[in-house]
Amino acid sequence: MTVKNITFPDNVDYNIQSIAVPGTKRPGQTAHYRNAYYGLVDVNALPTLPDIFDNGYNINPDNRLLGHRPVVSTNPLKFGTYVWQTYRQVDGRRRRIGSALHSLFSHGELQGEDLETVGIWSQNRPEWQLVDFALHAYNKVGVSLYDTLGKDSVEYIINHAHLSILFTTADHIPALLKLAPKVAVMKMIVSFDSLSPDAYKAFVAWGETVGVQVKELSEFEKYGEEHLIPPLPVSRDTVASLCYTSGTTSQPKGVILTHGNLASSAYSNMFGMDYPPSTSLLSYLPLAHIYERVVELTTVAIGGCIGFFTGDPLRLLEDAQMLKPNFFPSVPRVLNRVYQSAMAAGNVPGLKGALFRAAVRAKLEQYHTTGVSTHAFWDALVFRKVRAVLGGNLVLVCTGSAPISAEVIDFLKIALFCEVTEGYGMTENCGVCTHTCAADPNCGGTIGPPQPVNELKLVDVTSMNYTVEDKPNPRGELCVRGPNCFTSYYKDEKNTRETLKDGWIHTGDVAEIDAQGRFKIIDRVKNIMKLSQGEYVALEKVENMYAACPIVQQIFVHGDSLQSYLLAVVVPDPVTLAPLVSTILGQKITPDDIPALEKAIKDHRVIAQVLTVLNKEAKKNRLTGFETIKRIHISLHPFSIEDNTLTPTLKLRRKDAFEKYTSELQALYALGEPNGESSKL
Repeated sequence: MTVKNITFPDNVDYNIQSIAVPGTKRPGQTAHYRNAYYGLVDVNALPTLPDIFDNGYNINPDNRLLGHRPVVSTNPLKFGTYVWQTYRQVDGRRRRIGSALHSLFSHGELQGEDLETVGIWSQNRPEWQLVDFALHAYNKVGVSLYDTLGKDSVEYIINHAHLSILFTTADHIPALLKLAPKVAVMKMIVSFDSLSPDAYKAFVAWGETVGVQVKELSEFEKYGEEHLIPPLPVSRDTVASLCYTSGTTSQPKGVILTHGNLASSAYSNMFGMDYPPSTSLLSYLPLAHIYERVVELTTVAIGGCIGFFTGDPLRLLEDAQMLKPNFFPSVPRVLNRVYQSAMAAGNVPGLKGALFRAAVRAKLEQYHTTGVSTHAFWDALVFRKVRAVLGGNLVLVCTGSAPISAEVIDFLKIALFCEVTEGYGMTENCGVCTHTCAADPNCGGTIGPPQPVNELKLVDVTSMNYTVEDKPNPRGELCVRGPNCFTSYYKDEKNTRETLKDGWIHTGDVAEIDAQGRFKIIDRVKNIMKLSQGEYVALEKVENMYAACPIVQQIFVHGDSLQSYLLAVVVPDPVTLAPLVSTILGQKITPDDIPALEKAIKDHRVIAQVLTVLNKEAKKNRLTGFETIKRIHISLHPFSIEDNTLTPTLKLRRKDAFEKYTSELQALYALGEPNGESSKL
């Protein structure tokens, strides 16, 4: 089937962005909301993943598709200009890879459990997409692995998803071979990288000792050429991916995603966006996460091309200036740095700073009045240099995975003079749920109306005093349904029942609907929050881990979705604190000398040592980097029932605990990212 871009309607009324479906309101729930401009997409018109590829291929088979920058020097390390594979070349390679996989599964050399699953463990690169395209075309199920889910996640996912084959990079091969005795299901490793003769020989020999074949991708493709068959038929209900995601449980959850789920999400992104011919996208957000995968599928559907970054975040600007992308999917952490860098460079003393501030004022006023983000004079004089930082050809920047401030969104719109949209989604709906409308001058701070494939509603959260009858706007837990929404977690009925109720995904996010029909996330139902880089953190789990540390009497862990790291308020046990303080200060302080301890906990040396002790506990408990506390405020005043920070059953009241220490926590975040945590864009 053919899918095509659907441009934004003319004469848009931004005051009506979503509409309530008549007759759908129920007690304790809002009506069902749909997109006001497109309504709800006909499910029968939706594509499969091979349709997405074929659509891009049929626009022009000789268009660029996958590009990378080859290494031209190792000392010093230098990369060349982008080298491209066309749709025609990629089609040939995906057929060889897919045919090889189908032959090996058919002959029993590879075996699935209930699904024929194939693992990919790699940074973004053309081979990642090559393999995924092959899986789509030959009815295999892709499973991505990545380190940030925790140290043991690779072992867990290989066994849980029954991965008999993994495609990976050379640097991961030793780790997989060491793991082989614990993952008996793994029978083959295919290296994306060409191996030196010595390395190849050593890996093959090592693999033979643990019952695992090691091959290079070129050799795998040659086998596929010898067993070539046409692509296999799939339907919208065919399982395409198990996408593992962090959540409330100790182990990752495998979200089952079908061809219909993923393809309808990519198709939905084509509504309201005017992509130029041969649109180019810079790929650097992890393909292991659903957000990047779906925006790349959208790019393929419109015949665009994907340029992969070098793999080094410090070279991202260099990659952007080399590729000059039209489309830059991003996350708040990256965009906040663009904003901070631009403000630091422009907001300086003297004439230069005065011109910069005048330009910002003038363009913001124009944008909020008219929705127009370009200005011939100020763009040429001031903002052309800001736009050039990301290549100079941007048409669309989209941000998701975590909240971003309205101030940053508005500045980026006028500084990059391109469309900047904010979206909301989760793995369970393929990263697609809502996004802000193009040229809406007042959408900052909202996540916009529903996507054309989705219906949304809010449900009362009485325990948190959020109801759909609240004034001026209805508030409640955000629920979503549509053809992009998953139907179960893999081998996990309990979490499936908790998340899916009556055909709706209960997101765990509290939202409100404004007068224009835009949604805004305002809270979490459970004590799970998302950091700015998109990682979920179960705050109570983290607190419980740290609470085992002898110095901790009480602890309150806090995260802000606009920040990339955690803070904590620590109430130490005076019996354990006193010896530590005495050692650092070189004077004897007893546990009952409260004035001396009060003074000591303000000493930066004491604070640093307490944090060191805490993070030894974190390491012992195998907390991941994003679960580790980076800054602390120490207090000798315990949380209590009397000050309303504890419930009668001695559970922490998070909202009240935060209010008690708001100024201290905000002061810690105002210090910026801790040393060693920040990296240049």
